[in-house]
Amino acid sequence: MSNVTSRQTSIKVGDTMPTLEMPPISRTTLALFAGASGDHNPIHIDIDFARRAGAGDVFAQGMLSMAYLARTLTEWVPQRQLLSYGVRFAAITHVGDSVRCHGTVVEALEHAGRPCVRVELSVAKPSGEITLTGEAIIALD
Repeated sequence: MSNVTSRQTSIKVGDTMPTLEMPPISRTTLALFAGASGDHNPIHIDIDFARRAGAGDVFAQGMLSMAYLARTLTEWVPQRQLLSYGVRFAAITHVGDSVRCHGTVVEALEHAGRPCVRVELSVAKPSGEITLTGEAIIALD
């Protein structure tokens, strides 16, 4: 199938989901995400610990970027259409970095007997450095 479409959805290969641009990561963002996610690793919230570990400062939890990307997906399509979602962490997001979430439909396929598309995903800094890559399978029915 080259361009899968359905009665309800007209998503096709080559389409891009709307880009989500987040403001610069702040220490408050890291602390709030730590509380919400339960990820209290001190490398993300304790500057003294981060420096002792060899980092110049605390840095964002990778799961924060993953959450931003999931938000981008579910603002684009209803959550019930999201059949799979996976990522790989590629680079550190530092305090003060802003990130941009992006996705492109790269393949039409059938999954569990349903028409679907595969979306390649990425999170990048304004410099173009990719911090996270992944993919999602979106049902079209």
